[in-house]
Amino acid sequence: MARFSYQALTDAGETAKGEIEADSAEAAAAQIAGRGLIPTSVKPLAGAGGAVGLGFLRPRVKAPDLILFTKQFKTLIRAGVPMLTILQVLEDQTENRSLREALGNIHRAIREGASLYEAFRRQPKIFSPLYCSMLRAGESSGALPEILDRLVYVIEHEHKVKSDVKSALTYPVIVILFLGVAFFILLVGVIPKFVNVFQASGLTLPLPTRICLALYELIVGHWALLVLGVAGLAAAAVLYSRTASGRLLRDSLILRIPLVGRLFQKAAVSRFASIFSILQSSGVDILDAMDILSGTIGNEAIARQLEGIKDRLREGRGISGPLRQARYFPPMLINMIAVGEESGNLDTLLRDVALHYDTEVEYATKKLSDAIAPVLTISLAAVVGFFALAIFLPMWDISLKVK
Repeated sequence: MARFSYQALTDAGETAKGEIEADSAEAAAAQIAGRGLIPTSVKPLAGAGGAVGLGFLRPRVKAPDLILFTKQFKTLIRAGVPMLTILQVLEDQTENRSLREALGNIHRAIREGASLYEAFRRQPKIFSPLYCSMLRAGESSGALPEILDRLVYVIEHEHKVKSDVKSALTYPVIVILFLGVAFFILLVGVIPKFVNVFQASGLTLPLPTRICLALYELIVGHWALLVLGVAGLAAAAVLYSRTASGRLLRDSLILRIPLVGRLFQKAAVSRFASIFSILQSSGVDILDAMDILSGTIGNEAIARQLEGIKDRLREGRGISGPLRQARYFPPMLINMIAVGEESGNLDTLLRDVALHYDTEVEYATKKLSDAIAPVLTISLAAVVGFFALAIFLPMWDISLKVK
């Protein structure tokens, strides 16, 4: 969405001026004409293009910012404050610049006649489809404060699960990076000091030493090609991972990694159960719920299965039957959904399942941390041992030759 300033003529021939938000100048002119005005000039606001081009410099709206905003939003609605006043107050006191700009756009959209759902939906980089759909359910049911309470729970739950997964992976990633740096420094900084000695010795060098020398010569002689090759592969991998097939391949491979795959699968199941529970209790249609879940589950492989389940739901089948044919949903979740469908307490049982899998995620995180520590220790010992053999074996042979 972009903002445009416009001039138009009224039925009385008077000049009207204002601002409007639209996808293009043509769409803006159509909106103006829909208000009974005759547009004479539609121009993008000064700086609008620069704002789009430098969008990556804007601060991200993190989960704590969104949680605080939602809680304040709920409190003001419950107090009976008019919606436009609420948005103006929140815009004035919000510290995050990106969220403040989004609230300003929402305020203008509602003032121009958009619904709350439509105004929030125009800010997709900040408010997810789940968030907007929940607002629509709250608008239609008249229970917006209760819906916002549930949204706070969902955002806090998502933030907790992501933090647990991130904390479990931070330590091993850092150690692996340091191992790679140490390997490179030893190869480039230590091995060259012994190259001339080894080559002048006339001895048949052992395999670890020959590998080190080959790697050293490759790096020294072709470092530019190596840098370009690594950068090209990284760029190609990033670009491919942004395509639908790339995301599917990446997420499918992640789910197959020992320990790590189980952790991501349980985190996705916990997310599925918690969001599905909230959507059910908020009165969101089951097909709409599947659309929202496939877009927010966080894993393309599982999202594809949810899309297949949605096709079966259109045929009039229950949710538990199609889920049994899916690969990544455990029997416990499926059985609880089947019981919930029969008893009419699906949202309550899903909430219990979400709490159970929260505990499973914590256990899987601890198990991953416990398993990674010895693996990293062995890897470190292997790197150090490799270089020790590469240096000291030929040195030992040279010393024997001298004797």
